Amino acid sequence: MSTSPAPSSAPRFGVNYTPRRGWFHSWYDFDAALAREDLDQIAGLGLDHVRIFPLWPLLQPNRTLIRASAVDQVAQLVDVAAEAGLDVMVDGVQGHLSSFDFYPEWTRSWHHRNVFTDPETIEAQANLLRTLGSALAGRPNLLGLQLGNELNNLVEHNPVTVADVDHYLDTLLAAARTGLGSTAGLVTHSAYDAAWYGDDHPFTPEASARKGDLTTVHPWVFSADCARRYGPRSPQVEHLAEYGVELATAYAEDPARPVWVQETGAPEPHIPAADAPGFARATVRNAAGCANLYGVTWWCSHDVDRSLADFPELEYTLGLFDATGRPKPIAQALAETVAELRAEPRPTEPRTTALALVRTPGTRSISGPGGAYFEAWMRLRAEDVRPAVVLTEHAEDETYLTARGIKEVVRPL
Repeated sequence: MSTSPAPSSAPRFGVNYTPRRGWFHSWYDFDAALAREDLDQIAGLGLDHVRIFPLWPLLQPNRTLIRASAVDQVAQLVDVAAEAGLDVMVDGVQGHLSSFDFYPEWTRSWHHRNVFTDPETIEAQANLLRTLGSALAGRPNLLGLQLGNELNNLVEHNPVTVADVDHYLDTLLAAARTGLGSTAGLVTHSAYDAAWYGDDHPFTPEASARKGDLTTVHPWVFSADCARRYGPRSPQVEHLAEYGVELATAYAEDPARPVWVQETGAPEPHIPAADAPGFARATVRNAAGCANLYGVTWWCSHDVDRSLADFPELEYTLGLFDATGRPKPIAQALAETVAELRAEPRPTEPRTTALALVRTPGTRSISGPGGAYFEAWMRLRAEDVRPAVVLTEHAEDETYLTARGIKEVVRPL
């Protein structure tokens, strides 16, 4: 088994930073003073970190040109966050954000290149990550470097195989590590839920759970229509992030590999505004009961201003703060929950009962909302059982089960 750094005794709690003025288009006219206002608001909630998203076309407008001024702006934002008392995770290749895809023009139109398979395009992305890593290395508040946000959202326009994805991820993760050098810092990647629930999706659970320094999960309540299927106050919704951590742990080779709930949020109308504070409390508390939890990072800090056009409706109301910078009730609920968990840290008891999951690439949907395995796990959870997830290949491996504290493995009916 591989060795992963153990999660800290106290999970981290943060938020994905969406600039209040101009959304991510604010990178075109970066203003450190305005960013500092946003970051001070975030720090005021008692959160300890942010995740940031510089846009790929601005960083690398030509395959062989990385703009030094754009890289400097990323470094400056990390430094401004440090002044606010916040640590920072930097996503390198954006990539996909809130239903928009950001490609440099040299990958599109007459110059179209598959971003996952074209050798020169892969090397260009690797060079960008090496450059970012080198520019950011040594900053004490840098959590690390992630390849990019939910890169598997790009597969529709960039057909790719599982083997291609593995090569792509391995190449870029190595480049990010080279850029950061010997400095302490995580190197990670992220995928949206199709990696876990999508039959035959080329980004696999194994890639998410075995590549990089920890596993990231983005358990959204709209995936597979979870909230509409079960209801916004249902156990299936309130335990979804917890389930995502346990599912990810099952696919890891190292039983102690940390899992980061890197995106979760309360999208309307899936979670009505009146239910959002309760949803936030339940989600964070339930996830905090997972032994391998690295942290929870809420999506997102600030609402998208309605002066900006063409976003899906739910994107306009996902923030902890509204578009004027005022905290919403969900912000208060999250802040109080985080403070309570930090004030009264509790040891996480092992999950002694596990539910066996058959790993079959073409039937991943059984583990997603509406799937037979998902519903069996949630039935146990509603009965006050705290089930782990274990792949059937490990169901009789006593060494593995002991390492996870599992004493009983049951199979779905």
